[in-house]
Amino acid sequence: MSTKIKTALITGGTKGIGYGVAEMLIKEGIKVAITGRNEETVNTAIAQLNQIKEGYALGIVADVRNFESQQNAVNQVLGQWGSLDILVANAGVGHFAPIETLTLEQWHETMDINLTGVFYSVKAALPALKESKGYLITIASLAGTNFFANGSAYNASKFGLVGFTQAVMLDVRNDGIKVTTIMPGSVATHFNDHEPSEKDAWKIQPEDIGQMVADLLKMNPRTLPSKIEVRPTSPK
Repeated sequence: MSTKIKTALITGGTKGIGYGVAEMLIKEGIKVAITGRNEETVNTAIAQLNQIKEGYALGIVADVRNFESQQNAVNQVLGQWGSLDILVANAGVGHFAPIETLTLEQWHETMDINLTGVFYSVKAALPALKESKGYLITIASLAGTNFFANGSAYNASKFGLVGFTQAVMLDVRNDGIKVTTIMPGSVATHFNDHEPSEKDAWKIQPEDIGQMVADLLKMNPRTLPSKIEVRPTSPK
């Protein structure tokens, strides 16, 4: 792990992939701020994370749908630790329905969180990442290249996120910022109101994505895996 990598901000970090990444980064000695919209769930996650290493986790109540909220999150990280080295844009939502029954509200929420929310997070964090010559990681999905029935909103948001991330990678590579999008398949999380159980043992686990992020940070700076597809070894 590079000694210059000391701090991270993870959106949607109270559970699932975001929490798995936070947990792994703290174990690697990186101080981590996580965001979530619910103060109670943020506080619960922070209490658990600080049991790994006391004082290494910071909780921020924030909504990726609001740009000022994302600016405030970045400013809190800078105020607490002085720099921002990694942004993991993870917050996401899924609404799955045929186009006939997909509501306007579901469409807009999917786009506002999965795509515009990432834009807001990146836009807010960019000056700090330029200063630190840091790392931007977005959590997309295999749904960003593979379309499926009932996935019009989700597919559109994730196809857009993959394209957005790769374009940003080209925009900022000369600023010394590395950019990667991770595209997981089935992950054992609470996504879409799912309750993980032993039946999900075949799926990717949140800590697996955390390990992937940690491994990216250990790569030689000359090498950039800009887009990573990851899926269960043995799908059901």
